[in-house]
Amino acid sequence: MAQGRSIRVVVSVVALAVMFGLGWVVAKTGAGQAVPTESLTDLERQFTERMQDVVLVGNFTIEGRETRGGSPERYELSRVAKVDDDQWRFDVHMVYGSVDVTLPVVVPIVWAGDTPMVTITDFSIPTLGTFTARVFFYDDRYAGSWQHGQYGGLMYGAIEPLDAD
Repeated sequence: MAQGRSIRVVVSVVALAVMFGLGWVVAKTGAGQAVPTESLTDLERQFTERMQDVVLVGNFTIEGRETRGGSPERYELSRVAKVDDDQWRFDVHMVYGSVDVTLPVVVPIVWAGDTPMVTITDFSIPTLGTFTARVFFYDDRYAGSWQHGQYGGLMYGAIEPLDAD
């Protein structure tokens, strides 16, 4: 039981560190300025509208650990905007333990037909490590896989209006 809690804390700290690292990179590079709305395709425009003021409420698992449905996760998104060809900025608010933070996170998105998918492969952040993830969004759900070093697993849940709570 204590080991499971320790792993949950480690995963939370790593996720928070990743978000801080990505936010730092965005701030340093000046990346993240949204492209004009009129230049978006219909699917891109629908995605930005769908992901405005929403919360991702779900669970994550750690491979090899019995978690009976996973551990809870929550990401509040105030805005998602296209900033370059395949780069999108997620303005995300999250709470992990006593840390409460809102950060801009720029990630690549590829499209599988009408389905947007965040794709990070061997994404290195100095002093934090290398991360790989695939997370897709469809209708009112999100799901995917994540990996960081020896830890990895699945994440899944619902996309809900931010004011639904």
